[in-house]
Amino acid sequence: MAEADKIYDMLIIGSGPAGMGTALYAARAGLSVLVVEKSPMSGGQIINTTEVDNYLGLPGIGGFEMGDTFRQHVDKMGAEFVEDEIESVSVTEDNDIRIAKGRSSEYKAYTIVFAMGANRSKLGIPGENEFVGRGVSYCATCDGAFFRNKDTVVIGGGDVAVEDAIYLAGICTRVTLVHRRDELRAARSIQDNLLSLENVEVAWDTVSDSVKGDAKVEALLVHNVKTGEEREIPVSGVFIAVGMKPDSKLAEGICYLDERGYIIAGENCETSVEGVYAVGDIRTKEVRQVITAVADGACAVNSAEKYLRNVKK
Repeated sequence: MAEADKIYDMLIIGSGPAGMGTALYAARAGLSVLVVEKSPMSGGQIINTTEVDNYLGLPGIGGFEMGDTFRQHVDKMGAEFVEDEIESVSVTEDNDIRIAKGRSSEYKAYTIVFAMGANRSKLGIPGENEFVGRGVSYCATCDGAFFRNKDTVVIGGGDVAVEDAIYLAGICTRVTLVHRRDELRAARSIQDNLLSLENVEVAWDTVSDSVKGDAKVEALLVHNVKTGEEREIPVSGVFIAVGMKPDSKLAEGICYLDERGYIIAGENCETSVEGVYAVGDIRTKEVRQVITAVADGACAVNSAEKYLRNVKK
């Protein structure tokens, strides 16, 4: 429970891997830290993942178990948690105190860390939600290894979709890229790479209608938008790559965002405003994985410690 009127050294909004990593390093550094999470369960999106097999030292761990393991570690270090949904963030006129107003209370800190993550865009087709973790995935580099030597499909036409298809082609028997238009939006260089692969087929002008299966994914039902022809593509894995949307609304008007809504922050996780940091999927970065999200926490705390030494002289 947060202490009333206390000014924390660091306030973290979000308790996914990035927020938890930040809280761990902040607590170990002796900072007073409060994590505000809108969900009753820590771990962010990772708790909805059936199995995580690419986090160092924890092979094959379940997403729910990983989130709980992270939380236990952070609790042990003494970080405080409160369940609340932050509705607005502001700074005092002298720019020293950051104020976050939640539905239940108001919280104050010398530094604030945005760790709200980003949400994978969904297709909204029948079977999509039902088979998440049982053949439907939104991250080829996360889950592709589970489909080694199997047939898979990638849905999308941008850089991420094409790169996912190329990656999967290296480990899967066959990959079908399903795209609703007759040309890809991805960079020409990676398009050429994709189209040169013998085990890749592109289903042009094609829209996904539903994911089929019993206990796990068995096929994707699609139709051609020009001819109306329907067909079923037998696959074990369906990878959806139609974009991501960062949960960055709270940062609007506080720090700079790029054209897609990601908070602009480099490897030091510093934003355009001193004392304000962004970690994990919400910030501009090349690789969005659990391990890089947790690493952001260490970088953000390192930056914040330098800032706090000047603020709290």
